[in-house]
Amino acid sequence: MAFDAGMLACVVHEIKSVARGGRIEKIYQPERDEIILQMRTTCGGKRLLINAGSNCPRISFTSVQKENPMQAPMFCMLLRKHLTGASLSEIEQLGFERVVKLTFDTRDEMGFECKKYLIAEVMGKYSNLIFADEKLKVISALKTIDFTTSSLRQVLPGMTYELPPAQNKLDPTKTNFDEFSAAFAVFPAEKGVDKFITSAYLGISTSVAREIVYRACGRFDAATCEVGCEKLYSSFALIFEAMSRGEFAPTVILENNAPIEYAFVDLGYYGSGFEHRAFDSASEALDLYFASRDREQRVRQRAADILGLLTHAEARLIKKIDVQEKELADCAKGEKYKQYGDLITANMYKLKRGDKAVELIDYESWNEDKQNFDTVLIELDERLSPAANAQRYYKLYNKSKTAKVELAKQLDIARSELEYVYSVFDALTKAETTADLAEIRDELYRSGYASKMKGYSSPKKHPAPVIAEFVTTNGYRVLCGKNNYQNEYITHKLAERHDYWFHAKNMAGSHVLLITNGEEPPAEDFTDACEIAAYYSKAKGTAGVEVDYLFARGVKKVSGAKPGFVIYHNNWSAFVTPDEEKIKRMRKK
Repeated sequence: MAFDAGMLACVVHEIKSVARGGRIEKIYQPERDEIILQMRTTCGGKRLLINAGSNCPRISFTSVQKENPMQAPMFCMLLRKHLTGASLSEIEQLGFERVVKLTFDTRDEMGFECKKYLIAEVMGKYSNLIFADEKLKVISALKTIDFTTSSLRQVLPGMTYELPPAQNKLDPTKTNFDEFSAAFAVFPAEKGVDKFITSAYLGISTSVAREIVYRACGRFDAATCEVGCEKLYSSFALIFEAMSRGEFAPTVILENNAPIEYAFVDLGYYGSGFEHRAFDSASEALDLYFASRDREQRVRQRAADILGLLTHAEARLIKKIDVQEKELADCAKGEKYKQYGDLITANMYKLKRGDKAVELIDYESWNEDKQNFDTVLIELDERLSPAANAQRYYKLYNKSKTAKVELAKQLDIARSELEYVYSVFDALTKAETTADLAEIRDELYRSGYASKMKGYSSPKKHPAPVIAEFVTTNGYRVLCGKNNYQNEYITHKLAERHDYWFHAKNMAGSHVLLITNGEEPPAEDFTDACEIAAYYSKAKGTAGVEVDYLFARGVKKVSGAKPGFVIYHNNWSAFVTPDEEKIKRMRKK
């Protein structure tokens, strides 16, 4: 889903009503292509996020807390110098483009009042954030563009800011029926109506175009020849007339509680099989849609070395297990080798050196159908005597017996290591901060992957990990590990005898600890802890997850096992379906 001009208009309307006149208190740059302006407004503290990345570009308020780098980048330092203490006097969308200009009242180096501009171009892979002076001369930009990058427009310090090259499309907020019908008449009749809307008009995403078509004819995939121009224009005009009056209905479409689409209007064409969650604030809708995507993207960027290491280890182990399983299957031939040796020994008088094969009667296998004994064809080494051939098969039998035992051991080791790799994969999905990733790297280093992690050395001192903490319905604390290192710390360092320990059954997941302070918590607190354990496991997003729980004193560390691996007995089990919103409300840090 693209952040289209309609969604930008919705966000600009919200920022105008909330933050105009707000003062900049702090400026952060948590990511290379993302700026956060912390503002003091008449509605309290607000954090204005401007993302100029290629994957999730947008502008909106946000409540999501992000970890900031130890040293601020140069662009962030420049904005702090010029905009700290400045007030936001105006925000405007330039035409119906995905470009917004924020005007700040501030003072220059001499103390005179002046204006500075932040211009956010929210345009997919062409997104950018440009800082300009009161004459719209570029002071700096997140992404400088020179002649080697683009021959159409350059964005360099000292140059006057220009809008991106105009597209040969119509403005949907200024169109009329005659203009609409003229464009509709020349569009190919066999193509979809949504293609007509997105190709003829500026700033309209595919999802909004499909909604316009759906409202006109009850289908979103209708061809141009199937829809009347007047009905289509009526549907089209209603949406943009409401926009001109400042009437928006920001909505997120969810499937199995996972956001899959968003828009500034309700997308009715998704139907009743999906959840249509409406919001009063566009920023809240965008936070819901992008929160998990942003975190996953950050993890992929910052943990590329870990992902590469784990992916290689996974492929190696799967191949190794496959080979060992085939070799173990071949060991089943061992009994056949013993049979051959026994038959050759029993019929030694019939054989002589130089025989290539012999067919012998097996007096232990009676064939009911033929009413006689089966015969067995045995291949012989013509260079060996009959006795030596028998010994050859006995050796193969003994070798297969030994191999069967050793292969079973090696398979257990390989499967255990693969299970450990999957547990680290699971920990990566729960990593939220740079510290979480550092703990995973150190864990892999201590688990024997040091030679594969170039340039990494384990720190001499290991600080106590920052554990995710929750508060249950009746006020009991719950601790949850996000990786194997944190799991071990919770289970073997923090747990008291009367605390309860929880874990999703037979799958990778977090160790969860319910702190009881020697009391017996009510049933709903056990349910809360079970839901947390189910949510922070591989079964996240599924219903009826089985969770084991018991006193923490019954959980034992496996000697010589990888970090986070434990054994336990005499547990209870519960089936729960985790509620993401409830878990977010319970979380305290």
